[in-house]
Amino acid sequence: MDTDEPFIETETRRRRRRSLFRHRRVPVRMLVPNFFTLLGLCAGLTSIRMGIEGRYDLALAAIVFAACLDGIDGRIARLLKASSRFGAELDSLADFVNFGVAPAFLIFNWGLGDLKSAGWICVMIFALASALRLARFNAALDDDKPKWQSNYFMGMPTPAAAIAVLLPLYLDQLGLADIKTQWALKIVLVYTVFIAFMMVSSIPTYSGKLVGERVGREWVLPIFVVAIGIVAFLFTYPYETLTALTVLYLAFIPASWRNFRDRSEGESAAAAAAQTASPATETPANEQGTGRIFTFRPTDPTK
Repeated sequence: MDTDEPFIETETRRRRRRSLFRHRRVPVRMLVPNFFTLLGLCAGLTSIRMGIEGRYDLALAAIVFAACLDGIDGRIARLLKASSRFGAELDSLADFVNFGVAPAFLIFNWGLGDLKSAGWICVMIFALASALRLARFNAALDDDKPKWQSNYFMGMPTPAAAIAVLLPLYLDQLGLADIKTQWALKIVLVYTVFIAFMMVSSIPTYSGKLVGERVGREWVLPIFVVAIGIVAFLFTYPYETLTALTVLYLAFIPASWRNFRDRSEGESAAAAAAQTASPATETPANEQGTGRIFTFRPTDPTK
């Protein structure tokens, strides 16, 4: 019998008995991020319904809306100091539905359903990959790592994967008629599996978490202009904007991986240089040779 099993069972029971909130009266500010999470979950469930009914534009809009809410609920929680274990668990479950299940249903109902079992297996792999990616992300929250590494995700995050996997749907809405032919759907099949692999891979992708902490004064107005421009283009030319953003994001991944590797190598080189520069510990003379200890005693002049 494994000696670790009693400890694991005891720890599991202790965590299940632990209350979700520390105090009996929960501050109202603790509930605000959860409202945004639940609103995003409603959008994800609505996207599933719209996809089943064939209303792909509304289904896609619901997923994009859920992705926007997912990007702000965590920041609101940190801003209000309202982070909680309940909110973290709810956010993970909502992300699985919004960015794992809803895109899988949408891409299957749109075209991969024509491939029968092969299409279903493909979208099932995508959904399972999103669940595994979220589980790995939650397990790595307690890991100690340098602060700069918080600016990167290990693998593609689920909201980005949900937007990227729907690229064939954007191209279809832009008038690419050949996207639903049998040979093109097989390419879409491979592309969907590729996005699933990117979620569970260890390839670092830029997250931008640390961008919101400090912004240079000279960058405030340009950031406002760029953000408003993206939102305006998203409302006016939704499929063109989503296609451009998806292609740019996928093209930026190699640069993100190279930047992460360079910083890691620089940090390792700096640590090795600091260790080399530190004085080496010398072995005392009495620890060398036979192990005898020789001491000098002054001669007594009276003898």
